[in-house]
Amino acid sequence: MAKGMNRLTDTQCRTAKVPEGRRQLKLSDGGGLTLLVRPDRAKLWQLRYRRPSGKEAVMGLGIYPEVSLAAARDKRDEARALLADGIDPVENRRAKRQAAATADANTFEAVAREWWGAVHCHEVSESQATRNLRRLERYAFPTLGRRPVGQLEPPEVLEALRRIERQGHVDTAHRVKTLVGQVCRHGIATGRASRDPTAELKGMLRSPKARHFPAITEPEELGALLRAIDGYRGQPVTRAALQLAPILFTRPGELRTAEWATFDLEAGIWDFQPSKDGDPLVTPLPRQAVAILRELQPLTDRSRYVFPHARTLERPMSDNTLSAALKRLDYGGRMVAHGFRAAARTILVERLGWGAELVEMQLGHRVRDVHGRAYNRTQWIEQRGAMLQQWADYLDALRDSDDKVTPIRASSGR
Repeated sequence: MAKGMNRLTDTQCRTAKVPEGRRQLKLSDGGGLTLLVRPDRAKLWQLRYRRPSGKEAVMGLGIYPEVSLAAARDKRDEARALLADGIDPVENRRAKRQAAATADANTFEAVAREWWGAVHCHEVSESQATRNLRRLERYAFPTLGRRPVGQLEPPEVLEALRRIERQGHVDTAHRVKTLVGQVCRHGIATGRASRDPTAELKGMLRSPKARHFPAITEPEELGALLRAIDGYRGQPVTRAALQLAPILFTRPGELRTAEWATFDLEAGIWDFQPSKDGDPLVTPLPRQAVAILRELQPLTDRSRYVFPHARTLERPMSDNTLSAALKRLDYGGRMVAHGFRAAARTILVERLGWGAELVEMQLGHRVRDVHGRAYNRTQWIEQRGAMLQQWADYLDALRDSDDKVTPIRASSGR
């Protein structure tokens, strides 16, 4: 032990008080270690030393008794060892904290939340973004969250995915794999990773069973459904959305979050951003759609949303409203809101003879020509306008094929 070191005892530290008339009391333990006692009885460990540059400096080592006398001596000895190697202990501690903060910012969870907020939630619908964040929180963060995104290896990602698979959620495992890949690619783009480990997991998961939305694609059955919708006795806003859904066959989320600002009823145009892949879709409105919207406008034009929530004008219609209304019409298990897209896709191509590429474009899907170039979905407006008008007329014919319209009473609410 160096001469003049370890002068204090724990009893001295515990009982030390500032004498009357003095602002503070300093008790030296040797080697630069001092216990600073303040009038408020706070006791602080300090290390006084000379930096490699020769300047004097003070380094805080903690509060007594949380940091005991023995622990303070250990910290002093560690700092003196660094000084012997020409390293400033304060700068060394600052560098460690910065490295720790950088490491925290580079974890898979940190990068995932950054990607979700900066990219993902702007590319998909609000409900889908929320579902995907919950998938990450439930299935990925517990096992991968604290790992540096740049150090993720295919085997550990595979194990996390197979844990989901073993629970019987095969489709979810594939969805989480996609999300993990998107996060890793964000890490690559921001300089925190060099590869996407999911790229090496192709074929490593069981194939999910194909699931299709319940959809009515037979014209006669579709006509009966249209008559049932016209007889819906629930909220007028819900009935209007049900009437527009088969005519425009957009994704349910795009319809229920539609905003009045995106419609030009005089020109008969709806210009909006689809919830998937972000390309604009300018949709010509058939006269039947314009009529429905004009009738609805006095009811909801105080809201930014065409179909506002039942309880507040500040939010759009709930994401299960249309499918719930179809259940009230006794179409549960046979038709959901998304099923109108399948009905339009099937009948327009197979019965009305429209080209699949044009229908796919109107569905909001990416369409490419033989040379791989994507069609601009703001174009082909004249052709799509003619197609949508014929489709709306066709739906009218199906509805009118039976003059009997049986009113269907829905429960209160939407």
